[in-house]
Amino acid sequence: MSYCLHSESHLDTGPIYVRENGKLHVVNQGAGGIQHVTSKTRPFRLFSRGFSVELCMNREDDRARRQRTDHFIFTYTKEGNLRYSAKSLFSLVLGYISDNVDHIDSLIGFPEQIAEKLFSAAEARQKFTEPVTGLRALQKFTEAYGNLVLCSLCLRNRYLVISEKLEEIKSFRELTCLDLSCCKLGDEHELLEHLTKEALSSVKQLLLKDNSLSDAGLRRMTAPVRVLKKGLENLLVLDLSCNPKITDVGIGYLLSFKKLNCLDISGTGLKDVNAVIKRLQMQIGLVHSEVPLKEFDHSNCKTEGWAEQTVLQWEQAAMEAIKPQDNLRSRTAALRFYGKTHRIEEVVKCKLVEAETKASGNLQFYKEKVPNCHLPLKKEVVGSHELKNNKKRALAEQERERTSKQKHLCLTVEDWDLLNTY
Repeated sequence: MSYCLHSESHLDTGPIYVRENGKLHVVNQGAGGIQHVTSKTRPFRLFSRGFSVELCMNREDDRARRQRTDHFIFTYTKEGNLRYSAKSLFSLVLGYISDNVDHIDSLIGFPEQIAEKLFSAAEARQKFTEPVTGLRALQKFTEAYGNLVLCSLCLRNRYLVISEKLEEIKSFRELTCLDLSCCKLGDEHELLEHLTKEALSSVKQLLLKDNSLSDAGLRRMTAPVRVLKKGLENLLVLDLSCNPKITDVGIGYLLSFKKLNCLDISGTGLKDVNAVIKRLQMQIGLVHSEVPLKEFDHSNCKTEGWAEQTVLQWEQAAMEAIKPQDNLRSRTAALRFYGKTHRIEEVVKCKLVEAETKASGNLQFYKEKVPNCHLPLKKEVVGSHELKNNKKRALAEQERERTSKQKHLCLTVEDWDLLNTY
């Protein structure tokens, strides 16, 4: 058997193998003959020696490839072997929505049980701490679920959180308890103006201790109640202690809170304390307490709701933002030790002003006829004579309300200026 190969090109096509009579032969193109294979021939390589193949899937989205392990739950058996099981479809969908919670259009009508799990999943991913998307996501929950997100908020001595997350705090609705003690807000703060909105008309306990308030701040805060019968009309407990700029004039604005059961005005700048005590007792039925009341020990108001951990995350972020200042404090402390700088410190603490407290003493008030209000430790039995006096007071209040309707029609220029701001 003969083979004739005519190559018209000089390209090397490699060796050609021919099987004949059960034996393998190789055709030598250069000589044009057939050689018998007696030894191991060199195998033909389709690719070069340094060629390698890499299987790439979703190479552009490396983040999604790293998060692919979230689809499994890794556990260890008793023998110490690693075991994994796939997550449920519900948890996978919940995680995807929580990652994109800021793109939700609305949650109104969505089941509360599922919404709570969605909020917890987004909270674990710290979605509500982001500057822009966190506010937009939080508003979706507060619009749909109100006090379930947060029913009570305690920001006592947390002025850094208020300054950093003011818009997020203003998004909470239907709060029943709000503690803003020791925050030094002042009369012109935006949060005090927000207290008069309809979103916080459900507040029953408001603590504004040591906030540098004056008569002008009380006039602005009570204007909707005095004129429009809106705003903080459901207020039951009010703490205005440690505000020395509040005088007898400012106490007169508080008489519009007809439902008020407990009031603390200790440490204020009252001039005629006895006249204020009689005025509060005659007009809104508040009796001066000789024993400190439990409502003002700041133990009842705590942060409660779905967003409890979110508020803690805000506080941690605010504390981490001021950590670099610790080095400066240590440096200034060393300079003080060597006498190179004067020691000037302003420690912000919640404490009573000694001059005002000695002049006014403990000025806490409660309403006797309210059974739900915690009375002092000494309980007095109300006799028949006191019940008659209470009836007379109620009749007198009705007559005063009738006569006050005409007074409300005649508004001052300052009241009209306040109404134009709302």
